[in-house]
Amino acid sequence: MHANTTTLTPAPTAPGVVFTDETLRQAATLAGERYRPVWTGASGEESSGEAVARHLEATAELLDKGGWIRTYDYSSDWTKGTDAADEDSMTVKDMLRSLLRMARDSVGNDPRRTLRTALRHVGESSPHGDTDTDTVASEVLDLLIKAHTGYGDARAVPWSERLHRTHADINALLAAGARFARTYGPTASGC
Repeated sequence: MHANTTTLTPAPTAPGVVFTDETLRQAATLAGERYRPVWTGASGEESSGEAVARHLEATAELLDKGGWIRTYDYSSDWTKGTDAADEDSMTVKDMLRSLLRMARDSVGNDPRRTLRTALRHVGESSPHGDTDTDTVASEVLDLLIKAHTGYGDARAVPWSERLHRTHADINALLAAGARFARTYGPTASGC
């Protein structure tokens, strides 16, 4: 089992979140101590720092365009009543219409995304990322939050979901992640 041997110093608290060069250096130290290489995704291939930076910048653009939301509110799913008729009295056509209507209503039309959803969407449907850069970008953000907070088990997604978190905080994290990737990430890669 890998033990964290680095003493982390939390970043000073200031209005708005600021990720300093010292935070980036601490994150680089943490990256070097990882058991599994930070820059290698599930494909087994290494992603360049530039590719990860582009993924993070595309995530910020996606959140700026569609909006950021701290968490999704699924409580409306539990409060919706079921008005569907008894299955025995419905025709197959009526059942299919009802199911399609429920599916459409459950998807919603809110263009806002959480940090995790935006990272994934860039990896799935953007020319600026793929599954590996999504995985590595998430690792990079986790390292930054560990260095920023001084807590070795901190993660970026729960940090982004705190009640007081703002869209500006998320943009600051994504910008710091892109800066970190360009500064400390590998320069040569298949990506």
